[in-house]
Amino acid sequence: MKGSLRVNSRTSGADHSMIKPGRKRWSRVRRDYELYLFLLPIIILYLVFKYYPMYGVQIAFKDFSPSQGIWGSEWVGFQHFVDFFDSYNFWTIITNTLSLSFLSLLFGFPAPIIIAIMLNQMLGKSYKKFVQTVIYAPHFISTVVLVGMLNVFLSPNSGIVNHLITSFGGQPILFMADEGWFRPLYILSGIWQETGFATIIYLAALAGVNPELHEAAIMDGASKWKRVWFVDIPSILPTIVILLILALGNIMSIGFEKAFLMQSDLNYATSNIIPTYVYEMGIQKAQYSFSTAVGLFNSFINIILIFTVNRIAKKMTETSLW
Repeated sequence: MKGSLRVNSRTSGADHSMIKPGRKRWSRVRRDYELYLFLLPIIILYLVFKYYPMYGVQIAFKDFSPSQGIWGSEWVGFQHFVDFFDSYNFWTIITNTLSLSFLSLLFGFPAPIIIAIMLNQMLGKSYKKFVQTVIYAPHFISTVVLVGMLNVFLSPNSGIVNHLITSFGGQPILFMADEGWFRPLYILSGIWQETGFATIIYLAALAGVNPELHEAAIMDGASKWKRVWFVDIPSILPTIVILLILALGNIMSIGFEKAFLMQSDLNYATSNIIPTYVYEMGIQKAQYSFSTAVGLFNSFINIILIFTVNRIAKKMTETSLW
């Protein structure tokens, strides 16, 4: 009897292995179809509002005319992309966009990690909650209000910053009208607004660190700094890598709203970036095909970056998005 059971189990195992992976997958879908139905509204939402509007991207390869419509306009191939590459301000726009993006990433990305580690080391719960509330609050301020606050605080006549400068014998500075101050103001205001809220993910990751690792390190005589360096940081490294990949994938998609609100004729040389240029050419000058080509080029660079960084991260740390 036992022998026959073994034979039957081997036979069933052989039959099971002979089933193709595609059939196994579909049999699972049929078995759990009620769960898959929950995904249907999300899929429809994405198809209607995310994928269907993409048919309009084809005007990047056409000489779009509103009277002829998207389908009736004449095809021009890559002409709009060539025009953008040959334009006199191509390298200025690319340099402005890349420098603003990389500097924001360089100074903005490590800030929430450092603050999360510092908060994790705090022992006083009430003081820790107070600090968290204070640093989370700026995230809920709208960009319009933020730029308005910058204009008020940095005003050459009534701003508190220029009052402090003049009280120490200095000369008032036109912060919002000086092209040299656009990048520092953009980066510092971004760090002030988003760093606190970004610490939530790292605090959640630090809460999952095994306490036994810290206890073993204390038994070995490790200081707080060494426990942070050899226990905390390696434990949250996968989270850091995933968020870095996502950040690098959006390196060319820096915020249009704040850059546009901070932009003026006096700082145009450094504040003219791809998102504001697309708005200027597409909405203000009605060059729809050209601005779509510039936006498509921006998205293409982002896709290349996210695939490249994901591949590098997978090889170096065995952590990746897919």
